[in-house]
Amino acid sequence: MSAEPMSGAEIVIKSLVDQGVDVVFGYPGGAVLPIYDALFKQNALRHILVRHEQGAVHAAEGYARSTGRVGVVLVTSGPGATNAVTGLTDALMDSVPVVCLTGQVPTHLIGNDAFQEADTTGITRPCTKHNYLVKNVCELAKTLHEAFYVARIGRPGPVVVDLPKDVLFAPAPYCAPEEVRHKSYRPQLRPDPAQVAEAVEMIRSAKRPLFYGGGGLVNSGPEACARFAELVRLTDAPCTLTLMGLGAFPAADPHFLGMVGMHGTYEANLAMHECDLMIAVGSRFDDRVTGRLNAFSPGSKKIHIDIDPSSINKNVRVELPIIGDAGEALQRPESARRVVAHDRRLAGARLSALRPKAARLDQAPIRH
Repeated sequence: MSAEPMSGAEIVIKSLVDQGVDVVFGYPGGAVLPIYDALFKQNALRHILVRHEQGAVHAAEGYARSTGRVGVVLVTSGPGATNAVTGLTDALMDSVPVVCLTGQVPTHLIGNDAFQEADTTGITRPCTKHNYLVKNVCELAKTLHEAFYVARIGRPGPVVVDLPKDVLFAPAPYCAPEEVRHKSYRPQLRPDPAQVAEAVEMIRSAKRPLFYGGGGLVNSGPEACARFAELVRLTDAPCTLTLMGLGAFPAADPHFLGMVGMHGTYEANLAMHECDLMIAVGSRFDDRVTGRLNAFSPGSKKIHIDIDPSSINKNVRVELPIIGDAGEALQRPESARRVVAHDRRLAGARLSALRPKAARLDQAPIRH
């Protein structure tokens, strides 16, 4: 912990730098001017001025998805925070790690209908992974480091930190990220080995397996995508991806049937409908994919690998849930070698049979 006291605004800047942030997307306002003053006095952080707070969150989303880091947003109180709600909702739905710093009226004015006051934590509770209202400057650094931890660990998502103006002026000692440990949030990253072994046996015995990847693969990182691709090729089974999962598997690979769902390809949807085993990795069975649930892949058993327990059995009942990070669940080389022992000819023949059907559809498209 730093012996030299710093102002709350300086603590904000120091916390961002220590978290590895190099870009902040924001729009200034009266409640956050102390942060902008501190921002002006340093060169470690670059500020991108937007024209609307919603655009700031969308820009931070794009930054996070393209770099794999947490996107950071800085907006003022009242309308500044409420304008950010659409972007926060989008980040929550797409599992994008974003930390949004919002200004707030001084603590003694909260609840008094002060100028540009809004119940930011109440408004953003349904559209964030978590949110904080910092009323004590001594808790500021700890809260900011916790916010980054919550945003990126487990299923990523947006976190709001509401900052009253008097807290930004008050002095306090600074604590580094390594001194902060979240009390309760411990998402399960490593899957149950027994469940992984059961999944291997189900894949070995399947005649028409299908791999169905989603955005969780992308969020898990390049290694998870590489392990997913290796498993698909070893089993010689077809593979399809959701919109958020595009890029997790090479589009030019002969195992790839294209995107699945309402806007997907014919052969991807056909394979999903007729498979006898569906291995869903990092996907959430969105309604754009499933359509009518009572007619969705009716003859298949389903394995669902997901880091978010609330996504398991939420839309579609599965025979085998595996809770954990996609990369960790696929990190079983001995299991992958055993999977090869299943009858690859059946999967290969099924994969070959799907393409002529799609070609015939291209030659005789549906006419209105």
